[in-house]
Amino acid sequence: VCPSFIHMSTTDDKTPITVITGFLGAGKTTLVNYILKEQNDWKIAVLENEFGEVSIDTGLVAESMDSPEDLITMDNGCVCCSVRGDLIRTLGQLSKRRKDFDAIILETTGMADPAPIIYTIQTNPKMSDHYKIDSLVCLADAKHIEQHLDEVKPEGNVNEALHQVAFADKILLNKLDLVTEEEKGRVKERLKSINQFATIIETKRSVAPLDKILNVDGFNMESILNVDPNFFDEEDDANKKVHNTSLVQSVGIRFEGNLHAQWFNMFMMDLLRDRAADLYRTKGLLSFHGQGDTKFVFQGVHEQINFGPSQKPWGKDEERVNVFVFIGKNLDRAELTKSLMECLYKEDGKK
Repeated sequence: VCPSFIHMSTTDDKTPITVITGFLGAGKTTLVNYILKEQNDWKIAVLENEFGEVSIDTGLVAESMDSPEDLITMDNGCVCCSVRGDLIRTLGQLSKRRKDFDAIILETTGMADPAPIIYTIQTNPKMSDHYKIDSLVCLADAKHIEQHLDEVKPEGNVNEALHQVAFADKILLNKLDLVTEEEKGRVKERLKSINQFATIIETKRSVAPLDKILNVDGFNMESILNVDPNFFDEEDDANKKVHNTSLVQSVGIRFEGNLHAQWFNMFMMDLLRDRAADLYRTKGLLSFHGQGDTKFVFQGVHEQINFGPSQKPWGKDEERVNVFVFIGKNLDRAELTKSLMECLYKEDGKK
């Protein structure tokens, strides 16, 4: 698979789309009903994707909806509709009135990998002119998430729960009224062992603080600048608590110096060619030799990488530290660190 480097425009005029994933029973239906019925601060269009196994609410989304044009408008100004098949068509129809909404929520029951949706919205001009991915939110049921993560799937099948946690920018840890403090602590540790980068937000009965999950620009390339510095503390992999069933983990790497653009580019091309399927999320903050004070950032899903200059350059006395976050399967921190450090520019020009 060829990596696709997408140079992003920085316009803010686009309508943000929040993709919500989560296992059946995690509380997505309750969350969507809360958004549509109970809150009055946000005007939101909720799109329920075709593979949703549960309709949002029999009273809200009629089973007999024939076409995506049928939008049901709620009392609070929100709308909801069921996407039957073509997401591009539905979003295309919404684009004429997208300014009426603060945000769009795309609810995706039963989907393990959001990459196809992200790719469609970022690369289809009809979509990318109007919309941007704002964040990926995973709703997790504190009572049952461990059971889902531990489920052994037949050869060749993915563990959807594991993937949903790995891809997320935000994890809504729901149904906390059903677990003890000790159980909650254990579940949070488990989630962090898979995706240390995601923010965990605690909720009960799916009443989520919407300002923490909507219009947060979590999918912005600049989000690498907000990573907790403790994430990069060296850990002895042998002593790390790793669950054998989940070889999915997050690895953070940082080191000083300027990268050689060509060598780094070759490294990334090789990595994505060989390991794209195993790399769920990647993020980076880079300093290149010969690029003056320009700070570069990237973030990606599988082989789709958004890359470009950061909004702020390197400060006059700022330390030039390269930062990388990888979330995926079977990652070898030592091997990745060695390969990346081989991309540093050296005065004699030799690798």
